[in-house]
Amino acid sequence: RAFIVWLANGETLRVYKMTKKDDGSFTFTATSGDFPKKHKAPVINIGIAETGKFIMTASSDTTILIWSPKGEVLASINTNQMNNAYATVSPCGRFVASCGFTPDVKVWEVCFGKNGDFREVARAFELKGHTAGIHSFSFSNDSRRMATVSKDGTWKFWDTDVEYKKQQDPYLLLTGQCKVAEPCRIALSPDARVVAISSGTDIVVYNTRRGEEEERFLAVHGQCITDLAFDTSSRHPGSCG
Repeated sequence: RAFIVWLANGETLRVYKMTKKDDGSFTFTATSGDFPKKHKAPVINIGIAETGKFIMTASSDTTILIWSPKGEVLASINTNQMNNAYATVSPCGRFVASCGFTPDVKVWEVCFGKNGDFREVARAFELKGHTAGIHSFSFSNDSRRMATVSKDGTWKFWDTDVEYKKQQDPYLLLTGQCKVAEPCRIALSPDARVVAISSGTDIVVYNTRRGEEEERFLAVHGQCITDLAFDTSSRHPGSCG
């Protein structure tokens, strides 16, 4: 068990191991040696696969790096999106994805062999249909659905349960209208039934069946909301600002 942090001043990743004590609490110990400095622009997102096989870092240029847990760079991805606005690892641990200046989301599969060795990063699919750059996107818990929110004032709900290795594209299920003010984030509930969209200091929740507004939370934080997520029950959104 471990967790990772990005050290902004040090411009590096650090891994902390979690050790359970006899009283049930945990101690956190940094592993020896931070990851090497490889990015040439500020890092905007980090993530770790639920399998523990790889770590992702994305910087504000067009670079995504895939790392081994021991700090070895397994692959470097050029997103070709002018700049990266957001990137993440899917909950299933198979995919990494990014969005940026261009009106699409690009998704790659991080492939490992049967023996657990890294093989390659392969293009999986893209979400196309917005008319302006995309602020943010989110996966459902099983990665079969995704949601996107764009500068064009819309959010979209997608069926990504496709045979992408046979060049099958994702299906657009729904387009909704929304207020967009930077920073803007979208969170799809684990069960894919609702999305929450933060814009400035407000959060609006929509259902994904018809795109109807379900709830509105105003002035949630004193300053702009910087991230958004649902709990595992899909009932409670959480935000930080």
